[in-house]
Amino acid sequence: MLKKTLLTLSSLLLVSALSNTAFAAPDSYNRHVLLVNNTSKDIVEFYGSNTGTEEWEEDILGVDVLESGEEVEINFDDESGYCKFDFKTVFSDDSEDITEGFNVCDFGTLTLTD
Repeated sequence: MLKKTLLTLSSLLLVSALSNTAFAAPDSYNRHVLLVNNTSKDIVEFYGSNTGTEEWEEDILGVDVLESGEEVEINFDDESGYCKFDFKTVFSDDSEDITEGFNVCDFGTLTLTD
């Protein structure tokens, strides 16, 4: 009887743990992304907008420049509940790079390379 009770209790704890994980609110996700510039060019502008938006948000770097070899941590929690974001990178030579559908809830690093 004790063995059956312990087994049932263990099963309930496992189900409870799985339900808490499976149904975690989107707000519980960490949306911080480390942007790594492994290109030979400086990044002069960087935009990130959730995939539900038609337009680019403001330049995240503002007046700052992310030089070649540097990195910066950016919080993409825009309180929309979205995990997927599109990024637009503008380099010092005016070339651009677009990254679409990056899951900020699953991936903690975006590394740009030549």
